[in-house]
Amino acid sequence: MGLGNPGAMYAATRHNVGWLVVDELARQENAVWRKDGDAEVAEVRLGREKALLVKPQTFMNASGRAVAPFARFYKLEPSTDLLVAQDDLDSPFGLLRLRKGGRSGGQNGVKDIIAKLATEDFARLKIGISRPPSGWDPAGWVLSKWRPEEEATLRDLVAIGVKAVRTWGEKGLLDAQKDFNGTDLRPREAQAPSPMPATPDA
Repeated sequence: MGLGNPGAMYAATRHNVGWLVVDELARQENAVWRKDGDAEVAEVRLGREKALLVKPQTFMNASGRAVAPFARFYKLEPSTDLLVAQDDLDSPFGLLRLRKGGRSGGQNGVKDIIAKLATEDFARLKIGISRPPSGWDPAGWVLSKWRPEEEATLRDLVAIGVKAVRTWGEKGLLDAQKDFNGTDLRPREAQAPSPMPATPDA
């Protein structure tokens, strides 16, 4: 599952980096997105396994409403069958890591998935977007657009994120962690953007 908000106005925002990963994987596999319940889905193969890519259309705070029906219908075991690609405020931009379990860390999409599945025991692909600079509200920061100077690093992060998803699907979480938890593409010099007002859609 890739987390994000639907609509063109959110497409290039930090909160939608999870969508970028599943979109790129679908593109590489020539998969076609279709509407299914409260999500868009696409079928791909990860090694010998069939996998379903899911993009909730519920807005971030209700992401669990999209994933829970798939978990029930396909009788998924969250601890082994579910990987959530998400943005992570507590990791610097350029840092990528995989982990399993734990609380939401304030990520509202993950929080809702935990609530709807009644478990924290699922894997997460956490892509750092950094804490907001001074003068920024977190809600405004996650819904801000990527700066032009960040785009090359973002493309590399998404590409590595796709490789991490493939490894998770083919070999499991431990191999994915071993291969990708050292990923660090942090820009050496980042300029702080100007503040923007908070928005209620985070």
